[in-house]
Amino acid sequence: MPKIYPFNPNFITDFKGYKLGMSVAEIDRLLAFRKTNRYVNSAEEFQQVTLISDSLLKTMSPYFKFPDWVTGKKNKQYVDYSKSKFDKKPQIVMMDINEATQEDLIKIYGIGPALSERILKEKAKYGAFMSMEQMEHIWGLSPEVIENLNKHFHIKTIPNIDKVKINTASIKELSQFPYFRYALAREIVVYRSMNGDIKVPDDLKKIKGFPIEKVNIIEKYLEY
Repeated sequence: MPKIYPFNPNFITDFKGYKLGMSVAEIDRLLAFRKTNRYVNSAEEFQQVTLISDSLLKTMSPYFKFPDWVTGKKNKQYVDYSKSKFDKKPQIVMMDINEATQEDLIKIYGIGPALSERILKEKAKYGAFMSMEQMEHIWGLSPEVIENLNKHFHIKTIPNIDKVKINTASIKELSQFPYFRYALAREIVVYRSMNGDIKVPDDLKKIKGFPIEKVNIIEKYLEY
């Protein structure tokens, strides 16, 4: 039998494997494992991957030679190069939703020309977005699309817009605010006349017909 020199089992060829007594299936398992850019780092891992018998492992393993940085590790584990620093996903750079153009929005998976235009029209309607929660109230945006938007956009700075003077605005002026219809605008004026000024967001919840689920968004547009 020819002399066997120490070798790294990760690089066994078909011929060398055959010479060492490995079956075709055992060699194929190792080659398939290596194609995933992973390495075995111990005799035990080699057996786990190839499924060779204990007796064959006993004859082969004395000749296994692993890199020094592997043998020096206390806990030998698979080195998964598919998750190395060279394969990291690029970091997402968050952008202010109020500065987004139609081109920026279309880059988001699930948003095309129509939806991007709808988002921009919605922003123009209010002057600016004050909360990413507003995406949930735009017709046509699925939960998946909203999730993608939240991964790429945020409210970086509070926009400088003309706020609604909730305590002095007339019914007509209140009804021009997109979140208020005429009937609600009238209820706001009625509430003011009976209870005095609206001072905190919780006061809004006491107004008949007020959309309570949108209080956190609406109050950002109000001046008390």
